[in-house]
This record gives sequence, C-alpha cells and structure tokens, in this order.
Amino acid sequence: MKFYSTNNTASRVSFKDAVFNSMPQDKGLYLPLSTPILPDKFINNLDSYTLPEIAFHVAQNLLGDDIPADDLKAIIDDAINFYAPIVQLEDDVYVLELFHGPSLAFKDFGARFMSRVMSYFLEEGEKQLDVLVATSGDTGGAVALGFLGVPNTRVTILYPKGKVSEIQELQLTTNGQNIRALEIDGTFDDCQALVKQAFTDAELNAKYRLTSANSINIARLIPQTFYYFNAYAQALKQGKSKIVFSVPSGNFGNIGAGLLAWKMGLPVQQFIAATNANDAVPQFLKSGVYQPKPSVATLSNAMDVGNPSNWVRIADMFKDDMSELNKLVTGYSFNDEETLAAINAIYDHDKYVACPHTAIAWQALKDYQQDVPIDGTAGIFLSTAHPCKFPDVFPAHIAAKVDVPTQVQELQLRDKQSIALGKDFEGFKDYLLKNA
Repeated sequence: MKFYSTNNTASRVSFKDAVFNSMPQDKGLYLPLSTPILPDKFINNLDSYTLPEIAFHVAQNLLGDDIPADDLKAIIDDAINFYAPIVQLEDDVYVLELFHGPSLAFKDFGARFMSRVMSYFLEEGEKQLDVLVATSGDTGGAVALGFLGVPNTRVTILYPKGKVSEIQELQLTTNGQNIRALEIDGTFDDCQALVKQAFTDAELNAKYRLTSANSINIARLIPQTFYYFNAYAQALKQGKSKIVFSVPSGNFGNIGAGLLAWKMGLPVQQFIAATNANDAVPQFLKSGVYQPKPSVATLSNAMDVGNPSNWVRIADMFKDDMSELNKLVTGYSFNDEETLAAINAIYDHDKYVACPHTAIAWQALKDYQQDVPIDGTAGIFLSTAHPCKFPDVFPAHIAAKVDVPTQVQELQLRDKQSIALGKDFEGFKDYLLKNA
C-alpha cells in the first residue's frame, strides 16, 4: 500500500517511509492511497473472530505486502495482547473499555503496535531513531511503555506543566532508560507545535532521524481501527447490528480511526464527537466554519486540544462529499460542571465509575439518544482511560469505589525525572542539540 500527504495528493511513499517520516515536509498527514472495502462475509461474521484475528485481517488489507503475513501476525499478537470488552449498562447502552493495556489508556493500541512496527523496520547499523511525542495526558505514558527498552530508539516526551494528572505525570517521568520527559511551561498545543516545528527544521533533521509517536503518525491510526471492528463483533454476539459510537475527542485521532473503519465497510449508523470546552469541531459541524482556538484547561485534560491535528485527515477523507461527514458525525461539547454532573449521573444510574473523558462520551450518547431516538440501535461509548488516573476529580463516595491497579501503586514509589523548558522553539531545539 502506498500513502499520500493530505497536502499533496500526488505524493507516494511506502508504509515504512510514512511511519519513520511521520509528518511529510509539506506539513500534511499521511493517509492510504486507497481505502480497501472489507468483504461482506468478513463484516457479517465478525463475531466469529478474536481481537487479534480481526486486527490482522484489517491491518493486512490496509498494508498489503508491506509487512509479510507471518511477521504482521507476530507483531499484532505481541502488541494487542490485552482485551477490550464492551460492558452493557442499559438495554441499548454499552461501554467499550479501552483501558486494559499496560498504561491503562486506549493509546496502548496505537503505541504498542507502532513501537513494534518501527522496531521491525529498523535495520542493523541504521541511525538511532529519535521519537518526539507531545502529550495532553495519556499518549506519553502509552508511548513510554510501548518503546521502553526498544533497541536503537530514544523517546522524548513533551507535556504541559501542571496540566496532566499526577498518575499521568508519573507514567511519563519515571521510566529512565531510553525515555526522557520535558515539562513545557505552556499548553498541549504548545507542545504539539514544538514537535511539528522540529520535523521541518533542517539542522535537527540533518543530525537526528526524527519521527513522531503522536496520532499524526499513520502507525497510530491504523491499530485504533481494530477496536471498532472488535466492538461491533461483540455487539453482534448480543444480537445488535445497528451501532452508534460516542467517542471522547481531543486530537481527533480516535474518531478518525473510527471513520476509517467505516470507510472500510464497518456499518456504523452514527459517530458522536464528544468534546469538552475545546469545541472547534462541534462548532464546525453546526456552523460549517472551522475555527481552531487556543486550548483551555479542563478536568478532561487529555482532550484539551484547541487545534486538533487529525482534523485534516478527517476533512481529507470526506473532501469529495462534506455533506456525508455532516450526516455521519454529530458533535456535542460539555463544560467541567456538566462533566462532573455526568460522572455522578452514570454512577448513580449504573454504579459505573467513569473518568471525565468517558463521562463526556456517555453524556453525549445519552443526549443523542434523546434527540434522535431510534429503536433497535445500540449506543457504545468509549472509555478511554482508567478512572484511577484522575483521583482528584471524583467525589469521596465515588473515589472510594475506584480500584487502583498494582502498577499504579508501584509508580507512586518512584521519583520524577523531567527537564523544565519554556514553550519557545529555540530553547527546545537547543536542548535537543546539546543532549545527543
């Protein structure tokens, strides 16, 4: 399969080049040249496949012969070695739990797959791979664990000072080895801007072999399609074939992967883009005007993105018919007060503890089901992070019900190791040049 840049549809690169270059020099993002439509026999019988079997079939169709079948299967079996169940809360309300991987967040799907693909493509004697990643919360932890100890790689994580939870910060800053963390005095958008500028800086690219582990990397997007197909497979087992997905949305890689799955033939009725106060996309869906703005800090910090990078991918997927996008995607946004109310409501109603991102997706689904009642259609909202990552958000009676996994308890015994930097590019560049 060849890949092209959203800023140059005539460009053609291999999957390996797209993974290692991460962002084209024209500052677009990579997408597959053509979107394979999976056969009806596979879609209609998804419930007979396991998650790794589904992942292999989807990835093989997207990648073609870029990775031989046996090698691709080995990569997937190693990377996707945890489960992602849908849990029924009401007759037509299910939660897709994506926090059962090692970093307790949905980003494990993308980070683990990507790290193993990069390791597979790295050839002996090649220049060290320097992975730059900006995080608003969960990406950094997933990437850190995904790449920890991977030979001939070094990961530099940029995170916004004071804008990630304590557990998230410990996941970023306590690894050592080939993982280093930079505490940026700014927002996630500032971190993301530094990473993007580094990719187009001639001096840095001459000295280092730079790539990204953010969702701008196509190797992050592809594995996120896996859990949409797998969720649909689980719904089929429960007699549900008409599905609406409600997706907590920040940088829009998560819902972008869902839309790619839809283009591959997954019969989703509707996608709900559920955001916090950073609502550029819901506003676009209402007005037709896309107006990014500076991000604001919220309780759902992993979604604090004012200018979502992956929006250009989504816009490109639907460039031939934007009206189709408007029919397929509905946007909802909620402030912190509404987020807290949703956390309480889902617990009171279903005795389910949801992190703030998950609660926003639940509230958006409930609002959609009230606005557009459709009999026989099941709603699945995505739970993107374990609630233990956000202990300060919950009232005491809910916090008492949060199970803290062993790996989090161990994290709290480690010392933080990070470097404080401003948000200016020259300072960041100077750090990279002086710390080869």
